[in-house]
Amino acid sequence: MADKYVSPPLTDADVMQLRIGDQVFITGVIYTARDAAHKRLVELIDKGEDLPIDLKGQVIYYAGPSPAKPGQVIGSAGPTTSGRMDAYSPRLIAEKGLKLMVGKGSRSQTVKEAMQKNKAAYLAAVGGAAALIAKCVKKAEVVAYPELGPEAISRLEVENFPAIVVNDCYGGDLYEEGVKQYAR
Repeated sequence: MADKYVSPPLTDADVMQLRIGDQVFITGVIYTARDAAHKRLVELIDKGEDLPIDLKGQVIYYAGPSPAKPGQVIGSAGPTTSGRMDAYSPRLIAEKGLKLMVGKGSRSQTVKEAMQKNKAAYLAAVGGAAALIAKCVKKAEVVAYPELGPEAISRLEVENFPAIVVNDCYGGDLYEEGVKQYAR
């Protein structure tokens, strides 16, 4: 386990350096998207249409930030449950080149297999630290689906956004390994 620093867009080599348990600090542009936005993205893929954002080498943070208070860039920006995106993530990884996903909770076997096959990884942000995470956001703007409110796709410029690698591109699963360490 080590500290790693990454800046999107990411390459296969960037993802291959990440191992379960590593603490990752992301600096650069990331996108927020929740299940409603994911559904729309996959519908566009089904129709053969372009997505509103280029996901090649990018990071999606599963969050629906609250509105910013006066003088702030963004409101609280905590992670949401990643399992809601499991039906959509494999296609975004395989067909659009998504490299990192950040959320909370475990992922399905299908998503884990897509990450292994396409050199992608899943990171956990600390739940309950939404106000602290928001301090890493230097700029925020809605770039797609504003009618979805907090579930719109937002472009965030972040500095040292903290997360922990839960699933790496080698099939590692931090949650499973953690259980094994304490099993008797």
